[in-house]
Amino acid sequence: MQEKQADRGKVGELFQELRSVLSGRGKALDAILPPLLYTVVNTLFGLIPASVVALCAAATVVILRAARRESWGYAAAGFGLTSFAAGMAWISRTSAAFFLPGIVSGGLLLAAALVSIAIRRPLAALSSHLTRGWPLDWYALDSIRPAYAEVTWAWAALVAGRLAVFLYLLARGEGVVLGWASIALGWPAIVLVLAGSYIYGLRRLRTLGGPGVEEFRTGTPPPWKGQGRGF
Repeated sequence: MQEKQADRGKVGELFQELRSVLSGRGKALDAILPPLLYTVVNTLFGLIPASVVALCAAATVVILRAARRESWGYAAAGFGLTSFAAGMAWISRTSAAFFLPGIVSGGLLLAAALVSIAIRRPLAALSSHLTRGWPLDWYALDSIRPAYAEVTWAWAALVAGRLAVFLYLLARGEGVVLGWASIALGWPAIVLVLAGSYIYGLRRLRTLGGPGVEEFRTGTPPPWKGQGRGF
């Protein structure tokens, strides 16, 4: 009974952490809605209607966020990217070109992840620092950094896999398939990787034996309890 309660507690903790991280990164709907509508409408009616609907959806999200006095910067950035992507599709007259900006940004993200590992400042650590505000010096500890480096490798593998699929479909001009692949390998895959990162990261920190964030802040001498929650 106690083990089941502990497992439920861990599941609840994971959901709370994912909710905290995702809410700190902006509204997922702002990013999902335009490409989703583009893909559906492109499948049914073609390139021009799909581009118009995606632009209208992105603009509507910005207006709604502003009207509700919510943070609309993320939505505005999404509208800008959607406009650029629609322009690429119109110019090339191929629906697959709509996803070209996402492919470019994915390549930049992959490069950033690999460089961050090489300079011993893992991207996962920087992301955690920006989200949680934990001390950067804590992430740099030899008993902490390897966990974040290994998680960054997992992120890089996801981005590399996405890029390989997208480039293959782009080369074949498979705009509709590329659209559905972009959705499937977007937030659903990201959430799974974040969940795996959290579970693996906490376990890896325990095996490394480093101090928890609060123990580091207060200068607690070893032996340490380690980081019990959050990654």
